[in-house]
Amino acid sequence: MRTYVEFLRLRHAGRLLGGTLLGRLPNGMGMLAVILHVRAEGGGYPLAGMLGAVLGLAMAAGQPVLGRAMDRYGQRWVLLPSAVVSGLGFALLALAGSGPLPVTVAAVLVAGLATPPLEAGLRALWPLVLPSREQVQAAYALDAAAQEILFTVGPLLVAAAALVNTEAALLLTGALGVAGTLVVVTSGPSRSWRGEPRTADWAGPLRSPGLCVLLLTLSLAGIALGVYAVASTAYAERLHSDVAHSVLMAAMSAGALAGGLVYGAREWPGEHHRRLPWLLAALALGYLPLVWAPALPVMAVLAFVSGVFLAPVLACSFSLVDRLAPVGTVTEAFAWVVAAIGAGGAVGSFVSGFGQELAGVPGAFAGAGLGGVLALLVCLLGARALRPGVPAAREAATVGT
Repeated sequence: MRTYVEFLRLRHAGRLLGGTLLGRLPNGMGMLAVILHVRAEGGGYPLAGMLGAVLGLAMAAGQPVLGRAMDRYGQRWVLLPSAVVSGLGFALLALAGSGPLPVTVAAVLVAGLATPPLEAGLRALWPLVLPSREQVQAAYALDAAAQEILFTVGPLLVAAAALVNTEAALLLTGALGVAGTLVVVTSGPSRSWRGEPRTADWAGPLRSPGLCVLLLTLSLAGIALGVYAVASTAYAERLHSDVAHSVLMAAMSAGALAGGLVYGAREWPGEHHRRLPWLLAALALGYLPLVWAPALPVMAVLAFVSGVFLAPVLACSFSLVDRLAPVGTVTEAFAWVVAAIGAGGAVGSFVSGFGQELAGVPGAFAGAGLGGVLALLVCLLGARALRPGVPAAREAATVGT
């Protein structure tokens, strides 16, 4: 743990990580807040589910666009305006309820598309704020591990606010996004960060074959996350348990947190592109036993194990993005990572529901293992492209003091 203590003592490190996590809480709150509000306003489950999906897909679509804008104009001119606009989208939804439908859909689209790309911005800052490569790797691991907390704490905050009313839950979601973004953009590193001049083309970071392979790999790994949320609900319904879903989600998050902390606490041998397939193989193996779907105490252990290699896979991937992204595109590249995982999660929800219809709870969980295996195969097939040649130039910036 000494690595993390030393990391958090560095100037700006704790503030940037804490502010980013605060500003990203809406990512773990928004979908539930939207669904609860629509239901409270008399909307049916199909409408609530549709609007939740629209929010998730809009978030995924907006991240690369805003990431490209940050590479061009800097962080503060993109992050804060987008956070405010997203917050206004949640506020509009609080006023509109479940109708008129065009207004409701527009509010959800605005809230999702304008979600500030705090994840991408933070990962672009770490190589500039931290003095050593080891500390950058620790930051990536801690970042990947800590994001699991968002999807545990976020729903709890929504549930607490909804005790007042669902409008309060939506307003809180938007307000936390603005508050966290303010913490980040008023810091010296964020204010002074500028991307390097880049080649003018539409593809941006997607002109890197290695990055495209990595994004496809992560989207397939993301399938498991979407599968897990739906399958754990089906498992809880089979047990007629009100707590089983929460237990499994918390166990998986705890495993990811533990795995991320262990991974980032030391320097591992070998290059990242050689390490990633091993981590993906371990991730896939962790998902496969979930098909067994045993009694809850054993299933909770399996859920914990299934999460252990998730954060290490993400942390290793972040390090590769930093090397594979073409000059001047690193923020957009990280934003594409967020979009790829989100898109994979949306596919996973569909796969899990289809598997549930075909083969019950085991069929629902089968998609997690399938996603992990496919991610490993793509990584192995694209191994040559993942091998960095000359490390991508990092953004030139003067870190604020």
